[in-house]
Amino acid sequence: MSKPTPLTAASVRQRPSGMPIHKYRPFEAVDLPDRTWPSRRLTAAPRWLSTDLRDGNQALIDPMSPARKRAMFDLLVRMGYKEIEVGFPSSGQTDFDFVRSIIEEGAIPDDVTISVLTQAREELIERTVESLVGAHHATVHLYNATAPTFRRVVFRGSREDVKRIAVDGTRLVMKYAEKLLDDRTVFGYQYSPEIFTDTELDFALEVCEGVMDVWQPDEGREIILNLPATVERSTPSTHADRFEWMGRHLSRREHVCLSVHPHNDRGTAVAAAELALMAGADRIEGCLFGQGERTGNVDLVTLGMNLFSQGVDPQIDFSEIDEIRRTWEYCNQMEVHPRHPYVGDLVYTAFSGSHQDAIKKGFEAMAEEPGDVWDVPYLPIDPKDVGRSYEAVIRVNSQSGKGGVAYVLKNDHKLDLPRRMQVEFSKIIQERTDAEGGEITPALMWEIFTDEYLPAPGSGWGRVALREAQTSTTSEGQDALTVAAVVDGVGTTLTGTGNGPIAAFFDALAAAGVVGDEVRLLDYVEHTMSEGAGSQAAAYIECAIGDRVLWGVGIDANIVRASLKAVVSAVNRASR
Repeated sequence: MSKPTPLTAASVRQRPSGMPIHKYRPFEAVDLPDRTWPSRRLTAAPRWLSTDLRDGNQALIDPMSPARKRAMFDLLVRMGYKEIEVGFPSSGQTDFDFVRSIIEEGAIPDDVTISVLTQAREELIERTVESLVGAHHATVHLYNATAPTFRRVVFRGSREDVKRIAVDGTRLVMKYAEKLLDDRTVFGYQYSPEIFTDTELDFALEVCEGVMDVWQPDEGREIILNLPATVERSTPSTHADRFEWMGRHLSRREHVCLSVHPHNDRGTAVAAAELALMAGADRIEGCLFGQGERTGNVDLVTLGMNLFSQGVDPQIDFSEIDEIRRTWEYCNQMEVHPRHPYVGDLVYTAFSGSHQDAIKKGFEAMAEEPGDVWDVPYLPIDPKDVGRSYEAVIRVNSQSGKGGVAYVLKNDHKLDLPRRMQVEFSKIIQERTDAEGGEITPALMWEIFTDEYLPAPGSGWGRVALREAQTSTTSEGQDALTVAAVVDGVGTTLTGTGNGPIAAFFDALAAAGVVGDEVRLLDYVEHTMSEGAGSQAAAYIECAIGDRVLWGVGIDANIVRASLKAVVSAVNRASR
């Protein structure tokens, strides 16, 4: 017989897709050969701004009602966000009224800064600043698009025209802040060269410098320069390069808060945000669970929990993740995906047999050697740290193995099955899932287990039912056993002797013709199911009965009786 041909790269060469790739151009790399960000680590939380009430809300099919907006605002405050973009007050009366309501009702803690967005038109800027009267801490966020396509197609203006919009808009923000706000308000300013990802770096720098020349950032007079990936265009590494380049070239850098605002068009917003922080950014804008236009803003929950999983305090409280999700779903009238990092219904759940076995062993190792460091395979964090229980960590379907089955029984019913019994019972579960499909819930698994190993009294299951048993010692030092039992529906007394109660019981069953003389005990395992004087004991018997090897299980407060019940379980299974 000839040997198979080895697989080579040529064997699996991809074919051209036929898609119109000529319509698209690659992103431009940044000439930054001495970049420093790749060697840095994130060791502290950034400043966070939630834009759920502005960027997230404007992307909803059904924008939030005032009640839903207030619920979202209150949630963000409880979680610990200190900068919250609360709306676009010049866009309509609803947003304006919401900003006024949280100011006038005293809903904004003194240490929370609200932010409002405006375009660079005078009447819109005036209306925006007007909405902030009486606020403790407030920021006006002005933006205009700076990318070449927008200059050519949308504004039909030159670089100088676009720069003038930003500079004049900044003057107008300062004018109306001085006119409308008093010393009750600590006032801040943020500028965004929108579509930064498509804007030439030298022009983005020029516009930001022009804005700073007007605002005059200095000690105690910060400016926030937000560089948005309005549409995600490049790899996260190139995004980081752009931030490092800007950080190097900005004047007055010590008075600038450099802010990241990634969208997720390429599916890499979280990575882009993290790498931008490594490249020198100070602040991240995003939404809970990645809500936002198109593919969404960067996900603040994932970013915060990523820090937490590395031992860095995110300074945001995610300890009740399900309550956060429920409020978010109510406010947005949307559902969080079951595979969403850290919060989805299935993210702490393993169906794969090998994964389940590793998780089970990880929990056992943690119990044997408790320590401060979490170290369980396939679980990057302890689910309990975000308010989840361990109940759904392992769920069983047709892909599951003995580890998952064993975990559910141990976690839910305190039964620590011997390894070979795990194999036996997992095959029973596998047959069920193969025949019927779907998931085996813990309740259904227990029903199958009890039907197979622990039939209820009077169920008519098997040949033998145990009633009472008494042990004594013969003159030869062996155990003598007397058992009141029901065999084939008839009450009887069984007697036998042997080296221990189990051997004596097999002798009694053989004498009564229930089993043959060739029955052999292969393994016996027992354990208590809980602590305390009234705890139950579980006994597991592996025995060869004829040409079959079977396990039996017995549970009783008395360990001898539990072992006899395990023998009955195995014997009855043999005749089933």
